[in-house]
Amino acid sequence: MSEKTPCKLILTDLDHTLLRSDGSVSEHTLDVLAECRRNGIKLAIATARYWIGAERYIDLLKPDYEITTDGALIHAGEECIYSCSFSEDETNHILQEIFAVRPEAEVTVASGKTVLWNSLHIAESARLFKAVYCDYKEPLTCCANKLAVEFEKKEYAEKIAEKMDCKLQCFRNENWYAFLPKEAGKVQAIEALSKWSGISISEIVAFGDDQNDIEMLRTCGTGVAVGNAIPAVKDVSDYVTKTNDEDGVAAFLQQWCVRGPKA
Repeated sequence: MSEKTPCKLILTDLDHTLLRSDGSVSEHTLDVLAECRRNGIKLAIATARYWIGAERYIDLLKPDYEITTDGALIHAGEECIYSCSFSEDETNHILQEIFAVRPEAEVTVASGKTVLWNSLHIAESARLFKAVYCDYKEPLTCCANKLAVEFEKKEYAEKIAEKMDCKLQCFRNENWYAFLPKEAGKVQAIEALSKWSGISISEIVAFGDDQNDIEMLRTCGTGVAVGNAIPAVKDVSDYVTKTNDEDGVAAFLQQWCVRGPKA
């Protein structure tokens, strides 16, 4: 970063980036973020998690903006300022395709802050204990921002995504696959947030670790990979900081956004 492109917005992924491997946020990281915000820098999260899955971190961090659901939703406090969703018919058609491949599949459907799930163990889920049980026996009357399914083989999800002409999102070390509208994604959400907030994309410092962060890091003014990021993320980033367990986000911010770059 240079003095010509100051940081006005910190945009960070959560899992394996801002969060340590145990899911915690260190006091040091909280202190550095607070100092940045005292200096007038705003904070946003950008996560694949559903809103209810990110809620406890939203309560902890109190970000100015929340990009959730793989970029399909943006909230500014209680206000939803952006939503990209399938139509009701598209939502039900994708469900039909999923259950045609695997009738017993576990499926989550996010529509705004509401998440439907056909699991009998919702209460035991650390992330989605606020989900609403749905057996999907009747057609849904909502428009999904995102649908996710657990498949043994990626090719099942790829065939559905191709047939439905939608975006397929895969995640590191997981066999859950997410279907999103073609127009959805972290970059599209960032562009919408930039227009809404008046903050130029060139003034955003973004942090990430996984495949779905690559375009975000390429697009923002400064893209930073944490040390534990996959190689493809590091390759497109302007900087590589320490790992998530070494508070890499805070380490970068303390050097570049609090004290200024070292000579």
